[in-house]
Amino acid sequence: MKRFMSLIISVCILLVSFSVAAFAEDQVVLNVYNWGEYIEQSTIDMFEEKYPDIDVNYTTFDSNEAMYSKIVSGAASYDIVIPSEYMVSKLIQEDMLAEIDYSNIPNYKYIGDAYRNLASDPENKYSVPYFWGTVVVIYNSQFVDEEDVKDQSLDLLWNEKYAGKILMFDNPRDSFGISLTRLGYSMNSGNEKEWQEAAKALSEQKPIVQAYVMDAIFDKMESGEAWIAPYYAGDAFVIQESNPDIKFYIAKEGTNLFVDSMCILKTTEHKKEAELFINFMCEPEIAAMNAETVGYATPNTEAKKLLDPTITENAIVYPDEDYLKNNTEVFINLPQKTQMLQSTLWTDLKIISAEEGSESASLDWIDIFCIAVVAISVISAVYFFIRNSRRRKLWNQ
Repeated sequence: MKRFMSLIISVCILLVSFSVAAFAEDQVVLNVYNWGEYIEQSTIDMFEEKYPDIDVNYTTFDSNEAMYSKIVSGAASYDIVIPSEYMVSKLIQEDMLAEIDYSNIPNYKYIGDAYRNLASDPENKYSVPYFWGTVVVIYNSQFVDEEDVKDQSLDLLWNEKYAGKILMFDNPRDSFGISLTRLGYSMNSGNEKEWQEAAKALSEQKPIVQAYVMDAIFDKMESGEAWIAPYYAGDAFVIQESNPDIKFYIAKEGTNLFVDSMCILKTTEHKKEAELFINFMCEPEIAAMNAETVGYATPNTEAKKLLDPTITENAIVYPDEDYLKNNTEVFINLPQKTQMLQSTLWTDLKIISAEEGSESASLDWIDIFCIAVVAISVISAVYFFIRNSRRRKLWNQ
């Protein structure tokens, strides 16, 4: 009887094992790579509940450049990425994106006409708009004098009065975009002299910058460790929820208008599942829930109708058409020559920062060296004292 029961148990274990293995084979893991703080987590849970055969592996990046480097390096494999328009253009040019089958994305019909046929993807072959927004100047009203912000200028980011309390973007496209705009030049300038001027302005700003950051801005601004920073409008609202003293404005000199879109990488093995995910995120109720959480403007016309009017009527989240036309500029994928110039100038700026950091670091090493010398001297003295003591004992014997 015992042998019979053991046989039954063994068969059951084998059946369970085969079932688990079969389940694992049927289960698809969809790798989604998105910006930090840029999705309502429950939407992922709802997608997995609707499609139980798909698990979403969701990871984040903090800049277009970081995302691009990760993809090109082959360090990880992704199905869906959500870059900004100039990076969409770059990925298309480098043949890294798959053409989208819109028969699998019927909810694309809710994307407004203003967000179709963008310069980055004029035929709408490779991208579905996710969110759009502008760059704003954020400040802590508890510490920043209102007199210094009344003209709503980018000059606040160069105000020496707040040295050590200013943050700056830790990516070249946004930082140079701000510097070029402040000087009255196009963010997409192809003029080397203008780029050199912008680099000079950033190097002049550098001594008063506390840190170059991306997602770290949340902790630094919310806690009051930093008082002034440029960042994306939607994130400014999130920071304000944690710290009511936070205020922000769109600079009078103008700002960057960005559109982030959902794209499918050409290397994906789960294109259909990726399209299901994109279609799900375009459902009006889901898109509205997502927009309400992250604070960014939705390109989904039906979702916008579901949002609280206090959100949609906010001129910073949803600037009017005239303002967008006359005061914003969309980043384009710069020519290779200009990209190389930008990279060189940015590296030079960061090397200067690293050299200054290494100078203070070298002082620390000097301190460590001195301590080590003292420690060795003490240990040597003790050693020789003990050895001599033993010798004296031997002599006395």
